[in-house]
Amino acid sequence: MLGLAKRVGARFLLTSTSEVYGDPLQHPQAETYWGNVNPIGVRSCYDEGKRTAETLSMDYHRGARVEVRIARIFNTYGPRMCIDDGRVVSNFVAQALRKEPLTVYGDGKQTRSFQYVSDLVEGLMKLMEGEHVGPFNLGNPGEFTMLELAQVVQETIDPNARIEFRPNTEDDPHKRKPDISRAKDLLGWEPKVPLRHGLPFMVSDFRKRIFGDHSTSTTSSSSSSASV
Repeated sequence: MLGLAKRVGARFLLTSTSEVYGDPLQHPQAETYWGNVNPIGVRSCYDEGKRTAETLSMDYHRGARVEVRIARIFNTYGPRMCIDDGRVVSNFVAQALRKEPLTVYGDGKQTRSFQYVSDLVEGLMKLMEGEHVGPFNLGNPGEFTMLELAQVVQETIDPNARIEFRPNTEDDPHKRKPDISRAKDLLGWEPKVPLRHGLPFMVSDFRKRIFGDHSTSTTSSSSSSASV
């Protein structure tokens, strides 16, 4: 893709990830932090893959004058996510709707920051329309432990939803929170949607897809019968 961007003179967007910081020793994480990544860990193919993609992008930018833009995206949620993609917000929402226990790994004290999808889209547009290469952290600095996230999901869907603790996964980062000072200063961007405001939109979408939108299916059946 970088070769194609070079040939046609395109501006290239790399959607990198907060995972480049690994299990960070700096908190919150600024773009100047080089990270703390285990290169042979079970998660390293993703972490190191994104780090390599950033390296290649900057090499093409410096050596071939390709216009690149690099965004380091932190946890994002919203409607239309894959229901069973394994991401923590998707897991909790789907489990609560299905009356299953919310699975929390480890002690639940590890933290993440969750941004609503519309905030991310606005940040990516500002990045692509601007003149700054990056990398830029695009994320919501609001920090939640996994237990706090589970409690927000309970409040939104089912106060009686049970929380089930399971052994933690290997190389799971303990803390994750973006320093977005650079994006605020150079892109004029910061997230606007807090978790408690954005989550109900995702819940509504998941509910329709898990249980079916009966009004839509009834209308479709009627239309089909009429056309037959």
